[in-house]
Amino acid sequence: MNTVPVTCPTCFEQFEIPIPPDAEMPTEYDYDCEVCCRPMLIMLNSAEDIYAQGLAD
Repeated sequence: MNTVPVTCPTCFEQFEIPIPPDAEMPTEYDYDCEVCCRPMLIMLNSAEDIYAQGLAD
């Protein structure tokens, strides 16, 4: 499976996430940072257009 780098909007650490097939994009993931465990919303419009937004507590 292909992966892409994502930077956490809270701790600014980078980690890899799997990306869905092109037919399933655009999509959004609720995801917890693999470093600081803070929640975020990852929006994937394409394999090159990825945006991570922190979720308020």
